[in-house]
Amino acid sequence: MGQTWSVPKRLQREPESAISADGENRPKLAFGSKDEIYVSYTKPLAKPHTAEIRFIRSTDGGQSFSAPIVVHANRDVITHRFESMTVDREGRIYVAWIDKRDLEAARTRNRKYAGAALYYAVSGDGGATFRGDYKIADHSCECCRIALALRPDGKPVAMWRHVFEPNARDHALIELTPDGKLPALNRATFEDWRVDACPHHGPALAYAADGTRHQTWFNVKGEEGGVFYASADPSGVLQTPVRLGSAQAQHADVAVHGKSIALAWKQFDGKSTAILAKVSDDGGKTWRNVELARTEGGSDHPRLVAADAGIYLIWRTRNEGVRSIAAMKGS
Repeated sequence: MGQTWSVPKRLQREPESAISADGENRPKLAFGSKDEIYVSYTKPLAKPHTAEIRFIRSTDGGQSFSAPIVVHANRDVITHRFESMTVDREGRIYVAWIDKRDLEAARTRNRKYAGAALYYAVSGDGGATFRGDYKIADHSCECCRIALALRPDGKPVAMWRHVFEPNARDHALIELTPDGKLPALNRATFEDWRVDACPHHGPALAYAADGTRHQTWFNVKGEEGGVFYASADPSGVLQTPVRLGSAQAQHADVAVHGKSIALAWKQFDGKSTAILAKVSDDGGKTWRNVELARTEGGSDHPRLVAADAGIYLIWRTRNEGVRSIAAMKGS
């Protein structure tokens, strides 16, 4: 898987003036069941920190792509950024993003408003149109990626850094619905980090077939920051978090394939950057530590992909280009 790559192909019919492509705010890919390819991305606008979320689709396996459309109905020149995308078992496309319309409304009324908000839109026609904008929550962190994953029942779940009262930047979790009628959110981490800033360090989320939730995140507890992992049983009871790597660990990801679980993060030792991992073959009962890759140049954040062949690391580095590395082979 990923040993060879096709020639790059331009997706837009007309060039864009700019596309956000930094670590936490990059274009996203998702796939349908009939060779559909979906691409979402953030297009910056002229005013600093403003943007709109755009969407392109292919219905013929990538031979051709549609013209881009804007996902959200709101057209204010404000923050619509850091989008994430997933496709549920019914083929519905969900796109969630960070949005500052409520912050701007609070400012006009001279009211305080912590952070930003999360919104999402849903397409039931393969990306031809989207409906929304549905609010997920007020008071999200302003610039941490949103994690989206499907539960075993096929329902999408969002996890994000949330600003809990009075000013704790932990993480929240909620099931997304096609009609925007949402249940109450649940708290997913409990470090109680008090800070008036955004670390540009969002969580990762995956579910096992038995409903166990696996999550990684960055947070600060007391005076020490770090990357953490924990699982939660199907009832939502969170196990004791485990720190991953050293104080230099960052941007962890998680993937599940059957009983196999892989956790991967990047870590700089002063000379080179490694992708380190903890892997389990038995659903998390036992773990072993492995080094998956290393580079001495600049690098992107690691991404884990679960496929029929197993779990693979996709990592782009300045010196080596895009690499696909087996973290765990499928049985």
